[in-house]
Amino acid sequence: MKTYNPNEIKNIALVGSAGSGKTTLAEAMMYEGGVIPRRGSVSAKNTSSDYRPVEQEYGSSVFPAVLYTEWKDQKLNFIDTPGADDFVGGVISALNVADTAVMVVNAVKGVEVGTEIISRHVRNLNKPMIFVINQLDHEKANFEQTLEHAQASFGKKVVLVQYPVNQGLGFNQVVDVLKMEMYQWKPEGGKPDVLPIPESEKEKADELHNALIEAAAENDEGLMELYFEKGSLSEDEMRAGIRKGLIARDMFPVFCVSAEKDMCVRRFMEFLVNVAPSAAAMPGMLTKDGRLVPYEVNGPASAFVFSTTIEQHLGDINYFKVVSGTVKEGDDLINMTTGTKERIAQLYAVAGKNRTKVTELRAGDLGATVKLKGTRNGDTLNEKDCDYVFPGIKYPNSRFRTAVRAVNKGDEEKMAEVLYRMHEEDPSLLVEYSKELKQMILSGQGEFHLNTMKWRIEHNDKIQIEFYAPKIPYRETITKYAQADYRHKKQSGGAGQFGEVHMVIEPYEEGMPEPTTYKIGGVDSKMSIKGKEEYDLPWGGKLVFYNCIVGGVIEARFMPAILKGIMEKMEEGPLTGSYARDIRVCIYDGKMHPVDSNEISFRLAGRHAFSEAFRKANPKILEPIYDVEVLVPDEDMGDVMGDLQTRRAMIMGMDADSGFQKIKAKVPLKEMQRYSTALSSITGGRATFTMNFAGYEKVPSEVQEELLKAYQETDDDE
Repeated sequence: MKTYNPNEIKNIALVGSAGSGKTTLAEAMMYEGGVIPRRGSVSAKNTSSDYRPVEQEYGSSVFPAVLYTEWKDQKLNFIDTPGADDFVGGVISALNVADTAVMVVNAVKGVEVGTEIISRHVRNLNKPMIFVINQLDHEKANFEQTLEHAQASFGKKVVLVQYPVNQGLGFNQVVDVLKMEMYQWKPEGGKPDVLPIPESEKEKADELHNALIEAAAENDEGLMELYFEKGSLSEDEMRAGIRKGLIARDMFPVFCVSAEKDMCVRRFMEFLVNVAPSAAAMPGMLTKDGRLVPYEVNGPASAFVFSTTIEQHLGDINYFKVVSGTVKEGDDLINMTTGTKERIAQLYAVAGKNRTKVTELRAGDLGATVKLKGTRNGDTLNEKDCDYVFPGIKYPNSRFRTAVRAVNKGDEEKMAEVLYRMHEEDPSLLVEYSKELKQMILSGQGEFHLNTMKWRIEHNDKIQIEFYAPKIPYRETITKYAQADYRHKKQSGGAGQFGEVHMVIEPYEEGMPEPTTYKIGGVDSKMSIKGKEEYDLPWGGKLVFYNCIVGGVIEARFMPAILKGIMEKMEEGPLTGSYARDIRVCIYDGKMHPVDSNEISFRLAGRHAFSEAFRKANPKILEPIYDVEVLVPDEDMGDVMGDLQTRRAMIMGMDADSGFQKIKAKVPLKEMQRYSTALSSITGGRATFTMNFAGYEKVPSEVQEELLKAYQETDDDE
């Protein structure tokens, strides 16, 4: 195939709700460009993009699929993305390297939840957007209502380029108000007959043509002057204005198609070639240090890896965008994340499951390579002496978590390997073995996301797994001063064990004064500080440890052993076995034996003294609290607020956001279990939310009692 330059390359993300017809549109575009000999269908399970078993089982996209077609001496790279919000990671990956988003809308269902949710990601990444209203051949298609929904959601920026003459089962005619022609198709679709606009449509077409001219002229002062002077614009002038409007996100053109019947697909591709911004027309990519790297062929070779898949016979397939220069087969590039050299042994232009070998890819192009040693999503590959490093893709925080284990314990290691491999393919799926909780924790975008992963493991890898409730990472702390002492003594012939430790503990707060005097046994006892150690604990909070021993009653060499015993109990708090935090300890007295004292004796004495003091210090359990933001339609506000209040949420405020209400709340992690499923049920899938860790707060007394009782029962069972 031809090697394309940046001005001949259009990078497009096909986005939209599940069932809008993105995959079918992709098939038609590849067929029209001659990349595939026949069009597959989702129902027949033979499309180029949905070729994985799980996608054929579900009848919808789960992964982003990189595709291309060639049209009028240009290359259209497009990425068919999943429609379900649970697989939003694929949408984010695609939008990070696409130059234009094509929002495919189902003419029967109109602007759906998925349309609204995905459009926010398009807006956040500042990408141009084109609407394609699909499935106009359906008996229940309603173009006018769909257009009204789009304009209600996205405003006057939504501007018609085409409209259907006869939507429904007999759909075969479209009026194009940019070219001022009518297209008519035979039942097999494909190339249309180009006809004059009939008199019955002339007035409507003229009105929409003028509206399109005005919208195009608004984006260019020169065009606006020309429009006032001539009263009209040529087709080329309109294209230039539309292109500027697209790039500035001041204009969202609307096209209409029947992807299944291949009607108006060729005209849409022609528009993409003529109007959609090429890679050369876009500013380029910013490096981590803020340098803008333009898509130039004569620059140093540099590529950004945005997606990875793992296939049984090929292994890892890395998909990348050439940001600068030319990447050639046989090149040795440096992975800027790992510092290792990677040989580009093979290069491919990708059409889903079909791959075409190429010898080189130039700036702005998308391609794939295989068998790289350690390259992952978000990595930058450079030629020698090039120092570009592009920031990794930022995925949304997880919204659903579960614990997982293999049904057969012998499969645990193999299950873990498969899970980490899946994370490489889908970075929005997080996998972590929690030493604290003693559980393998999976976190993802929703219950459907994790159930899909489970299906793949059980059907592809033949490992039976089960999900179960994840534990909550509670913390323990104290709320008042307490004193305790403990003597460890053991004699069983020969050398024995002896160590006695007296300590005071109290809550630690940043900036508090050094300890001076404590009331011990009713008497004020002055502390003489001989040493101080501060520890920032890996699980958050601090431990501050003071040596206040006077007169050598405990030798300094035993202090590390006492500290070790305390730390052991901090790692397994006395109340529920959770990590303890924010405690200050003063060792002020004790005893030792000239023969029997040793490190283990003082470790155990320190451990037990700390545990006893902890229980006296009015201990409290802390729970993780999350900042939660819910975007919800006005009509569902009451139900969502009511549900949040049952989850012990503290409502922090509400704001309007693009036709939605944004509820801000602080919610305990314990109450967020399965929230994504509940929210979808309450709002019919129209709401979405984000959650970010905020900090730890004390649990209410009734919750603490429940936790203590549950821990005691577990302890008794063991």
